[in-house]
Amino acid sequence: MRLAIVRQRYTPYGGAERFVERALLALAARGVELTLVTRRWPGGSDPRIAPLVVDPPYVGRTLRDAGFARAACAAVARLRDTLVQSHERIACCDIYRAGDGVHAVWVDERQRHASWAARLALAASPYHRHVLAAERRMFASPRLQAVICISRMVQDEIHERFGLPRERLPIIYNAIDPASFHPGLALTRAATRRQHGIPDEACVYLLVGSEYARKGVRRALEALARVPAPAHLVVVGRDRHPARYRALAHRLGVASRVTFAGPQGDPRPFYGAADAFVLPTLYDALSNAVLEALACGLPVVTSDRCGAGELVRDHAAGFVVGARDIDAIAAGMHALLDAATRARMAAQARVAMAPLTPEAMAARLVALYERLLPTASRAGRG
Repeated sequence: MRLAIVRQRYTPYGGAERFVERALLALAARGVELTLVTRRWPGGSDPRIAPLVVDPPYVGRTLRDAGFARAACAAVARLRDTLVQSHERIACCDIYRAGDGVHAVWVDERQRHASWAARLALAASPYHRHVLAAERRMFASPRLQAVICISRMVQDEIHERFGLPRERLPIIYNAIDPASFHPGLALTRAATRRQHGIPDEACVYLLVGSEYARKGVRRALEALARVPAPAHLVVVGRDRHPARYRALAHRLGVASRVTFAGPQGDPRPFYGAADAFVLPTLYDALSNAVLEALACGLPVVTSDRCGAGELVRDHAAGFVVGARDIDAIAAGMHALLDAATRARMAAQARVAMAPLTPEAMAARLVALYERLLPTASRAGRG
């Protein structure tokens, strides 16, 4: 049996890829031949995965994605009896992993409440038009056998928008390594707070995420302004215009209660220093940051446009609110000022994450692959 994974930018040491790689290696132990179709093959990767590098030249992200899709499809067409899983929106795959959710839904969320000029620019964008068209072609492809959905939210969106039956939309949540993210990180709490000048008595809300506009940093700042001092917000992540958010914190009168920590190679000390987590995102198919927070025993305030919110809601591990509802965001943050409420929800957060181990995720992926591989073999992919 043979399995090919299509990933334009493959980073085996980052994000959900680490756990996909665990599943691939589990398949390799079963004698499955593994191929990775990618632009770059990182050094030091497992020798049991054979790289198939396709790197056509491009100018701009539209031609980048379109060129890679053509080259990748040409490459997998030469592979015989091979099941193809793609992390990119291409029509030549048997399995698509919807790690970024549904682009059509994200575009709709961006257009909601946007100015007429912003809506026009979005509608006219060659890149977004390309991605939307590629998404439609992929979901209509007769070759597509299954879509790995990383939340019920994503499953619902694909079923409702594109009509795929739910039995072809298995839900496999991302996993978090409990050896890396756990309540024991709180041992560094005092040291991290001292390093950043955060009072010991402050209730600290952590927000981890890049691209501040989508992740809801502005709304988190506005909510913080409605929560009494010494409540403190720590923002970890990258943005192209961080000065705008610092200026907003000054205008709101909360600059002394906000720490902009910027991008961090290792965010774990900040999880250890926090009392709660907040992410009023406009759209996140799941959010590994929310999963990491839950694994660390942090209660969460997140939006109903975050796939991980279903875990928060199902386990009463925090509050799920409207992404643009500042009053509700502030109310959730205010409720978490109470230590007893935090303790109760922290216990539920750990319960929510208990089943989501890397081993469990790998087992579910392996089961899906083994169910579909014989079909691909009989079909004689090539």
